[in-house]
Order: sequence, then C-alpha cells, then structure tokens
Amino acid sequence: MKPAALALLATAWTLPFLALAQPAAAQAPAKDAIEVRIDATKAGAKIHRNIFGQFAEHLGTGIYGGVWVGKDSAIPNVRGIRKDVVAALRAIRVPLVRWPGGCFADEYHWRDGIGPANQRRASINSNWGGSVEPSTFGTDEFFDFVDQIGADAYIAANIGSGTVKEAADWLAYMTADPTSAAGKERAANGHPAPYKVKYLGLGNESWSCGGAMRPEFYTDQMKLYARFVRNYHPEQGEKMPDVMQRIAVGPGDENLAYTEEVMKSWKAHDWAWSIEGLSLHRYTTGGWPPSYPSESFDENAYARLIKETLTMDGFITANEKVMDKYDPEKKVFIAVDEWGAWLAPMAGTNPGFLVQQNSMRDAIIAALNINIFARHAERVKMTNIAQMINVLQSMILTDKEKMVLTPTYHVFRMYVPFQDATFVPVSFEAGTYTQGSITLPRVDAVAVKNIQGKLWLALTNVDTQRAAPVSVDVAGLGVRSARGDVLTAPRVDSVNSFAAPNTVSPRPIAATARAGRLTITLPARSVAVVALEP
Repeated sequence: MKPAALALLATAWTLPFLALAQPAAAQAPAKDAIEVRIDATKAGAKIHRNIFGQFAEHLGTGIYGGVWVGKDSAIPNVRGIRKDVVAALRAIRVPLVRWPGGCFADEYHWRDGIGPANQRRASINSNWGGSVEPSTFGTDEFFDFVDQIGADAYIAANIGSGTVKEAADWLAYMTADPTSAAGKERAANGHPAPYKVKYLGLGNESWSCGGAMRPEFYTDQMKLYARFVRNYHPEQGEKMPDVMQRIAVGPGDENLAYTEEVMKSWKAHDWAWSIEGLSLHRYTTGGWPPSYPSESFDENAYARLIKETLTMDGFITANEKVMDKYDPEKKVFIAVDEWGAWLAPMAGTNPGFLVQQNSMRDAIIAALNINIFARHAERVKMTNIAQMINVLQSMILTDKEKMVLTPTYHVFRMYVPFQDATFVPVSFEAGTYTQGSITLPRVDAVAVKNIQGKLWLALTNVDTQRAAPVSVDVAGLGVRSARGDVLTAPRVDSVNSFAAPNTVSPRPIAATARAGRLTITLPARSVAVVALEP
C-alpha cells in the first residue's frame, strides 16, 4: 500500500475538525439554496450496521488475488490473507460478509474446500469465466478472513445442486462440538472451536441461476432447509440473542411472486421451521446485458444510471407492501444482499470476471442507495454491495502487490457513524438537475443520531456542474460548529488508479454557522458527511 493510502487508513476514525467562521450578521439563504430542516427532537428506526455489509463471491479475482494470496506469497499476508486488504476493511468496520456466492453458491460443494490444500478438489467455475477453482480458499480460510476483519459470517447454502443433507453436514462441520464426528473433522483440520454462522442464506436467485424454480417449488425446498440445517454452536441456540438468522430468496425484479409465496408460507408456519429474513437483489445496469462503460462516459450515461438507482426506493416499497400484508409487525427483515452498479466489463478482461473501474459516479450511486436503505430501516436490516474486491462496484482494487481504495470505499468510510445510529426526520426541497430529457432531484439528505448521541448529516449533490448552497436548520439543537468530509472529483468519471490512487479522496469541507443555522456549500458531483455540534 502506498504511504498516502496508509495515512488515510490511520486517520479513518478521526474526521478533520473544522473551525467555523462566524459571520458578522446572519445571512439569508442564497437564492438557489437547498433548505434542509432536521427535527432533532424526533427519532425513527435504528439503522442496522448490517446495511453496510459486503459480498465476496468466487468470481474473477475477488477471492484469489483480492483476499487470498497464499501463505508463501511475497505479498504481506497472515495465513495467506492479504494484510493490506484486511487493514482497509477493518477501517470501514465491515459488519458481515456474504460467501461463497452468488450463482457460485448453488454449485459449491463444501467438502472440496476443506483439509490439506494439496488434497482439495479443483473444479471449473462454469458461472464466471470458465476459470479453474482451486478450492484453496474454503470454509476454514473464510472464517479466518472474517475473524481478521472483525465481521460476521453470512453463509449461502447450496439449494440448487446440493441436498439438505449436504447443507446440514456443512453447518455441523462449522458449528458442532469438537466431540461430535463433524466437530472432530473440523478439529483435525486445525479448528477445534466451533465457528459462529450468524446468517444462513437459503439459496440464491432460485428464480434464475439458482435453479429456475417456481415460487411454490422453491418454498417447499426452503422449508426443508429451514427445518433440517441446524446450527449447533452453544451460544447460538434457539431463543439466544445470537441465534442464527435464516434468509429466504426473494425477487430480483418487479415480479413479486417470490415475496408473496414466501411470506404466505411464513404466515402459516408452525414450530418446526421459520425464517427471519427475505433477500432482494437489484442492480443499477442501464439495461440488460450491462453495456454502460465504467470509464470515460458522458453526462447522459451518468444521468441515466442515477435515475435508475433511485428506483431502488420503489422496489423496496413494493416488497414491503406484500410483506406488511402477512407480517405487519415486521418480524421478517429485508436483506438487499446484492446491489450496486453492474457495468460493461473493461476492455481486455475476461467478460466473466466482471471487472470494472469505480468512479465518482459510483460513489454517488452508493450514497443514494445507502440513503434509501436508511429511510426503510424499519424493514431493511441488511444489505450487501456487490462486490467487495475487484468485482463490479468494489471497495478495493488489487493487482499483485498493489492496492487502491475506490471512491465507493471512501463513501463507506465516511458513513461509518451511521452504523447502528437512529434515523432522524429530515425535510428539504431537493431542487432539480436536468440532463437532456432526464430531470432528477438535485440534492439528497439523511440525518442520524449515532450511538453516542451525536447528530450527523449526509448530503449528496448529483448535479455535475453546479455547487449547491445548503442551509441547515436543526429544531431542538442549536448548531454552533460542524466537522466533516466531502468526496468530490475533477470530473464525474474520475477514478482512482494504481498510478493515481488519490484522484477521488475525501477532504475537509468548509462551513459557517450562526444562530442555530449551518450553511455549507456542497460541491458539484459530491457526497458529504458532517457532524453537527451544539
């Protein structure tokens, strides 16, 4: 990692303080100012830290080269896992990682990935590029990885090509007491203590790559896995606070048949089985197959993808309405466990490796999605951006010993105070941004009180050309100072490369405050997160 990147990680938890100039007299908001009103006396739902979850599939160089380099690699590692990647992920407090897929999960047979590395079964990854899957990163390596970064495990079970027994045996291998046969096998592989499986996915996209199942057929299969795939960890027993959560497959488009069938079955379930979550998938693609470039795009392409990103709100709302019909108490949570920008593969790469760059546009897409999830925090308790490293809208790019942090990574770092915070009502006139035939809200804003009680405000300016003067009025809190970071770039298609890793990097943001009102100039094409101090 370059010194500049190391310095950024070292200061990840110390946002730069900003001394705010006090004007001689209160000034009226500028003519085109966005007026944001925050009611600090009211509170909404808890924004679960899991909405900042990650996803690592055996796809391209996401695992091999991205996470795993092997114990004998010259790249600094701990038991084969990259030290620079671990440090970067710890800095954004990754809450959980979904693994091993994705479409790969429904063809993954866990026994291929345990035991001595030289005795593991290599196979062909038919889903992603036809590459060889060496199985050197398996169950024990995954739990070592999540332990190193301080995250929970979200395991995706193979319902498509596997069996109930195979999945049950896998959970026993991971969680059973070392005196049992399954636990003895795990101990023989060097891990006597059971692992914690916090979340279990009951299949993946069963309506498509996971088996093209009718909703009714999937639901019958789901019941078997929910019943017989048991967690034996002594701290995760039934009714214990850390009990494993089971997540069923929901839809990836506007067809709500999966949501309807799963929730109808859940409503009628008895003591023998249950689920705790429902998975939704939704990407920003610009149409299928993805053809929008991740680099050197024009403003029309930018506006088209921002418009599509905003449809996430309606997609979640439509599924919430179905769920509310069967579950008005909101006992079953939504997990948007695949989301992000899915763009055209970069020229010269294996199309099946889903390699794309990460631009200022992607940072804005990430912020808008996070804001939407926060507004739906009563039901949305988990999301997993696709994917963590080197694949699609990633946090990190690697190339052998080199590593670079993406604009999307910086957004996740700036939003760390939102983890487990409480949503605070915000009202504002967003203004408009128009490009060609597309007109969009110009500014987006959300506010929270973090677990220490401090008020935070996140602002996004989607306008690529105009700065947005923002006037913030906080009811119930006289604002006297502020501190924060803003992420912007020379152009909306600016990226961080190995040659220029800091083109898109956070910097302090200037502000003024007087008489309880904060005035901040939000640069064009930017995301800002600021703490408001009374």
